Amino acid sequence: MRIEKTVDRGSKEKLYVQIYSILTEKIESGEWPPGTQIPTEDELCKIYDVSKVTVREAIQELVRERYLKRQQGKGTFVTYTLPQLGIVMRTSVTDDIFGEEVKVQKEIMRRELREAPESVRPLLETDEPVYYFACRKFVEDEPFYEEIFIPAFVFPDIEEVDIAARSLYDLIEEKGTKKIFRVLQTMEATEIQREIAGVLNMKEGSPALLMSRTLVSSDGTPVAYTRVAGYGRKHKFQMEFERIK
Repeated sequence: MRIEKTVDRGSKEKLYVQIYSILTEKIESGEWPPGTQIPTEDELCKIYDVSKVTVREAIQELVRERYLKRQQGKGTFVTYTLPQLGIVMRTSVTDDIFGEEVKVQKEIMRRELREAPESVRPLLETDEPVYYFACRKFVEDEPFYEEIFIPAFVFPDIEEVDIAARSLYDLIEEKGTKKIFRVLQTMEATEIQREIAGVLNMKEGSPALLMSRTLVSSDGTPVAYTRVAGYGRKHKFQMEFERIK
């Protein structure tokens, strides 16, 4: 017999985020296949013992992300279709791009809620505020400069979390409103800009390696964008691929 998941009122996670996660799981697991009419807001309030405002916030987010669609006078229906993977190549989802045996330390230099830069907005596909973190990472004593951009709706409680102590990927998987489905990574040669030259103890214009990653959820919505710059002279950058059917 399947046990109905419910909200945890002792959790620090907001109730609407918990409802969002419960409904998303029902859709992505196939329990509510495409075309299914979901329970009404009143029915969901009774099932999970929460307010209509809480239910409405969760449903509005699912509609915005195209999991659900409202039909005037009829109700709300599932529109999300599970992706057909076929044969793909995938990497282990980890932010340890330097390899598991390399010692990495992270120092948060700046954190704030702000508008995303124009260059980042298309990558995150949002004009909403983002949480921004500027970090200095030491990889076996060699410094790297990392910037992290996370849409506010993805991780509403991130200000209460110490992201220096844990993997960003683990935190998003555990506490975010969305889960990571794939990671798009690019690597390119660049020059160190003035604003980070001092942080890395490098001269402005010095050649460097820039590694960028866009984290994407199963519905195609960007979850976060990160970029790391530094010499990378002493390190090889490892990716592990697994063929799945």
